Amino acid sequence: MKKLLVLMALLTAVITACDSTIGGGDPAASVETYLQAKVTGDETTIRRLLCSEMEQIADREIHTFDSVQEVTIADMACTDGGDGRVTCTGVIKALYGTEETEFQLTNYRVVQEDGEWKWCGETE
Repeated sequence: MKKLLVLMALLTAVITACDSTIGGGDPAASVETYLQAKVTGDETTIRRLLCSEMEQIADREIHTFDSVQEVTIADMACTDGGDGRVTCTGVIKALYGTEETEFQLTNYRVVQEDGEWKWCGETE
């Protein structure tokens, strides 16, 4: 499983490096990329897509799932509300010991900084 997570992180990094438009024009795509980076612990992508207001919590975001196993995102679909909010459906699944826990995806605030949409926390 760790090999799969490393492979996913590397793939995300390659795609991000090759496609400078990720996050630039589509807030929903930025949130999806951010959430995927969060479950894989992709520090570079998390730091790039975290808004400046939230920089103080970067380490927490990077290490959120360090102590759990088999972290995946299922059925993720995000849409831009056009009002600085992205609404996502789906779940993050994580195995804590022998118990699988699901975290529902929700609404996220986004802001545009440095020509790119950035994740800026959960919102109502």
